[in-house]
This record gives sequence, C-alpha cells and structure tokens, in this order.
Amino acid sequence: MTDDRESLLADELLIVRHSGEIPEVALHGAIYFLTEDPDGPGLVLEEKELRKLKKMVVDRYREIIHRDLNPDNRDKSLYRGIARCIANWRRLEKFCGAESFDLTSIHTEVREALLSFLQTEACDVETKQCCSSVNCSSGELECFLETLALDGESLPDGWQKLCSEETG
Repeated sequence: MTDDRESLLADELLIVRHSGEIPEVALHGAIYFLTEDPDGPGLVLEEKELRKLKKMVVDRYREIIHRDLNPDNRDKSLYRGIARCIANWRRLEKFCGAESFDLTSIHTEVREALLSFLQTEACDVETKQCCSSVNCSSGELECFLETLALDGESLPDGWQKLCSEETG
C-alpha cells in the first residue's frame, strides 16, 4: 500500500470512527469518496481495507452504547438514554449480522454495563439523589434485558419503577 493510499484510508477510518449517531452513513460516505467520488482517489478497496472501515462502525456503536450506559453522563447534553441505547444496540446487531462481525464480547460488556447502570440508577432514585433517567417503558427494557440474557434475579428490586411509564 502506498503512503498516499494509507493516509487516505487512515483519514476515512477516523471519520467513520468518530462519526455521529448512525456510523453506517459515514461508512457509506467513506466508501463512496474512496472509490467513486469524481473528486476522490478512485481506489479499488481490498477486502481487508473494507473490513477495517466496517470495524470502525462497530467501534463507534460500542462507544455510543457505553456512553448511554454510563451513569456519569445522565446530566450531560451528550446523554441520550436507555431508549437510544436500545435503538443503537439493534442497529449494531443488524450491522454485525450483515457484515459477519462477532458480537460476543460487546454483548458481555453491554450486559454488565446495563446491570451496573440499573443498580446505580435504582440506588440514586431510592436515595433521592436524582429522578430516574430511564426513558423507555418497562416492556422495552424487559425485551432488551432478554436480548442480553439478563434475568430478573440479577436486577435491582423495583427496576420497573425506573421506567418512563412508571415514573410519569
């Protein structure tokens, strides 16, 4: 690979990795620029180069899912809540399925992060340190819990009361 090619690919990898809420859009933009854009370099991407670009989509989703499962972010403008986390998880699952990426390690990370988030949230709400920030219904959260193989016994007591329809 030439230095120019490596540099172009490195730039696009960064753009995809640090893209917005739907990193597939940045991925398609990067592929278009590198291969078809009249102002682009007109590369024919190798499979390993495409795979690197697609891996950045997975990494970006991992980052934004963790952002919304971090209790320290609840009062920050970047926080989107559990509802967005669920939507991003579904997008990530779909992308990984279509592109043959293994989700096992991310699945474990997200399960642990969600459990920790709910424990912190329940404690903070119970001790009146804050109001619940859970912005999805208990049914939506329950489906997400099932997807992550989290059983009710590992959840804090009264977790359903944290959900949006339970808190008003």
